Amino acid sequence: MKITKKGEYALEALLDLAFLYGEKTLTLRELSVKNRIPHKFLEQIMMILKRHGFVESSKGKFGGYALSRSPKTITLGEVIRAVEGSLSPLDTTPEIRKRAKQDKHPGLYVTFLEVRNAVADILDQNTLADVCDKSLALGASKSPYQMYYI
Repeated sequence: MKITKKGEYALEALLDLAFLYGEKTLTLRELSVKNRIPHKFLEQIMMILKRHGFVESSKGKFGGYALSRSPKTITLGEVIRAVEGSLSPLDTTPEIRKRAKQDKHPGLYVTFLEVRNAVADILDQNTLADVCDKSLALGASKSPYQMYYI
């Protein structure tokens, strides 16, 4: 598994939306500027995320993007699969079998499968909400989207 800029940007945009889940939407421009993502590239990414049911968009004065379901139910694994494809750092099972020469070195084949499964398990067990919680605990005591009232 190689996470490209597309996957990284998709996760960053979803995390921004996760911090604001149920409160407000963010426009494509806001997401683009905040994360320094080229606008056209982000537009393509958001279309993929919308097609896979992670986000929904609304038009109008207060329009923008929002998560279509709770950040507690969206795993990193399903996002990466939607945007990047397979989670396996060593390709698919048939590719692993071919590369490790299963009949010649079955121990290597099994080890490669264990690596693939470990990566998938970690990404499938961590949700957007989990990552938001970790970010808050590690870096800041508040959401990066603070409301200021005058």
